[in-house]
Amino acid sequence: MDTAEILKKVRQIEIKTGRLVSETFAGEYLSTFKGQGIEFSEVREYTPGDDVRSIDWNVTARSNTPYIKQYNEERELTLLIACDVSGSQRFGSADKLKQEAAAELTALFALSALTNNDKVGLLLFSDQIELYVPPRKGKKHILRLIREVVAFEPKRTGTNIGLGLETLNKVIKRQGILLLISDFLAPLASFAKPLRLAAKKFDLIPIILQDKLERQLPNLGVCVDIVDPETGQTDLISLSSGEANQALSKFHQEHSTQLRRLFNPYKIEPILVDTAQNTADPVIAFFKRRARKLRR
Repeated sequence: MDTAEILKKVRQIEIKTGRLVSETFAGEYLSTFKGQGIEFSEVREYTPGDDVRSIDWNVTARSNTPYIKQYNEERELTLLIACDVSGSQRFGSADKLKQEAAAELTALFALSALTNNDKVGLLLFSDQIELYVPPRKGKKHILRLIREVVAFEPKRTGTNIGLGLETLNKVIKRQGILLLISDFLAPLASFAKPLRLAAKKFDLIPIILQDKLERQLPNLGVCVDIVDPETGQTDLISLSSGEANQALSKFHQEHSTQLRRLFNPYKIEPILVDTAQNTADPVIAFFKRRARKLRR
């Protein structure tokens, strides 16, 4: 895309997403993340009705009287968006590519953060770190982040989710919210350890981009060459029988099960985004569920 096309696309996403943020999403964002950024203030004696999870056991043991920790809510949060820009993100069988869905998601969250006066940072990764933009505030900054996801041309095509997580674990010194946007079609062992560390440091929310053609191939009655967009490897696959679809279905079922097993110990709930559907719907549904849990 040339500069004019990029600016037009960014403007379209800004208008579409901005309306959604102002009407619906900003409230969900605020109710979900309010109070996530907190700092210790003091301790006071426990009174009936206090949350027992806030008990300071060290002070309680020394004084022989139960005390609880009190916190001050910080006025701002830090939102980090880590976005996969590998070759598979330029795939799409519906109205939009995964990359375009990622741009809409970036705009949705970043504009919501803007309304809450939060800082937003961006990391783009393939099998190397392609771009890192430190967290900042302001509309000009937010529009730059959207523009980067829309038009960025990565130098490499492979995927290394672990490297992206390791980088943020090192460069970000304080807690924050981390959105990890990818199709996660990578060996789980390659990012299991850095994900565990990131889950301890951040409020980690994986957003899994999915395309229907990756789960169900059309029955065309012919053999076709399938090219891996990340490695360039070509395979000849028959679309005249159900064998290819059976193998594909088995792979995705096993991969999804393994992902859940990876996320569950850290109580991570991913958001599944189908590129053929409205990008915002599963995100809003996720935050409504999460807000209900916080109220319990």
